[in-house]
Formats: sequence, C-alpha cells, structure tokens
Amino acid sequence: MKYTYLLWLVSILLINCTSQHDEFQSTLWQEVQATSSGEITLLYVPSEGFSYINEDGQLTGVTIELMKDFRAFAENKYGVSLSLHFEPIESFTDFYDTVVTGSPGLFGVANVTITEERRDELTFSPSYLSNIAVLITRDEIEKAEQMSDISQHFSGLNGLAFQGTLHETRIDNIVETYLPDAEIDYAHSNAEIIDRVAEENRYFAYVDIYNFYRAAERGAPLLRHEVGDEASEEFGVIMPLGSDWSKVMNHFFEHDGGYVHSESYHAILRNHLGDELAELLIEAL
Repeated sequence: MKYTYLLWLVSILLINCTSQHDEFQSTLWQEVQATSSGEITLLYVPSEGFSYINEDGQLTGVTIELMKDFRAFAENKYGVSLSLHFEPIESFTDFYDTVVTGSPGLFGVANVTITEERRDELTFSPSYLSNIAVLITRDEIEKAEQMSDISQHFSGLNGLAFQGTLHETRIDNIVETYLPDAEIDYAHSNAEIIDRVAEENRYFAYVDIYNFYRAAERGAPLLRHEVGDEASEEFGVIMPLGSDWSKVMNHFFEHDGGYVHSESYHAILRNHLGDELAELLIEAL
C-alpha cells in the first residue's frame, strides 16, 4: 500500500511539472516560417517602469512594449502572424532558471545583465539599455566619499539583496571587504528592497538607477553613495541557449540604424521612466 501511494505521489508530481513546463512552450522560428504563424511566450519579473500593470489594468512598461515592437517587426518583415503571451514570475532566480531550461521558443525580460558567464547558458539579444548600479542607504547615513569610508559609515548595517542577481554579488563583496561582521538579508523584489531601506535604518543595498530615481521622485528618504556606482552593465532579452529566434531578434535590433536609437523607442523610455531618467539612459545607449 505504501509503495502504491509513493508511485501515485511521484506520478502527480511529474504531471504537475510537465504541465508547468508545457505552459511555457513556444513555437520555434523555423516552424513559424513553415506555417506563417506561431506563438511567443514571454516571461517577466514585475518591475516598475519596465513590466507593470497600469491604472487601466493593462500590462505595459519598457520591456513589454519593446517585445510588442519585436512582434510587429517580425510580422511585417517576414509576413507571419504571432500571438504573444506574457507570464509573470516573481522570483528572479525562478525566472532565470525557467528560461535556461525552457523550450527554444521562450523569451524572458527582467533587465538581465549580459555577462560572459551567462552566455554559456543563455542566448542574449543585443543590449537594449545601459544600466548604472547604485549603492544606497537611508538618508540618515553619512555619505561615503570613498569606498574605505564604508567600514565606518555603514557600521551596524546589514546588506539587503535580491537573490540570484549581480547586486547580491556586489553586496557580498562589500561585506567581505569592508564589513565582515555584517549579515545579508534577502528581499523578493526590487520594490521590497527600496521600501525596507527607506523605512529602516538597518540596510545598505544595490539597486538599478531607475529604481532609485523613481523612489526619489516619490520622496523616499534614500541616499545614493556615488562612490559605489557601477556603470558597466548592459541589459538584454534572454532566450534558451541556441534559440533559433536569435537571428530574428538581432535583425530587429539592427534594422533602420538600430532600434535603441529610434525615436519610437526613446518615446517608450520617456513614457514609462519619465523625461529626466530617460534622457540619462538615452545618452548612455
């Protein structure tokens, strides 16, 4: 009886895993070309300004509109019909791992930094944004003018990170180099990091510059320590390794002098990020 129950339980788990995997199936580009139609499943991590639900209850944002433009390009250029399905995943680690192990027709947007290490397990689009990672605390902390100041100014603070990101690695490095007695706590979203740093004088964290700007516009009591800025990041759309959609994606980014240099894309940035931040990011493209 016990053995039968275990077999039943394993079967249920396998069915559930298969169902979850099938939910994110997408059509290969070669199949789209052969049949002139197909579907794209796109995973995203909810993020203010980039992938969010607006006041009308509609999913929108910079990366959402970018992918809609990609669909329109593919349809117009290649004469195909594409259905676009968006699926949210709250955890960055789960999001990332799902794309890594997903079917070749899957896409993901969550402002994933392009790195050589990640290129070994993912296919990246060309960069759609240059990012600045900024080091923040509550504004009660004395500003660090050089990195060595962190040992004194951040004394008693713990790091706060979004697990599985390069920001977590940056926090690890600060703890190891300047604050060996500090601990690292974890949040489940960038919004949670902003809120906890602003509400409690207990944490330091790294966030993307657009997260800091949007929080500052709302009056959040945050302080940016410019000495900790890291401006070497490029964001890309991700696909499973070897995805045959990569050539189409590259064509999309390269056509008509480059998508990221187009006025239509710049308008998307201004619309969802605000003029000041958009101009800063446009200059870095």
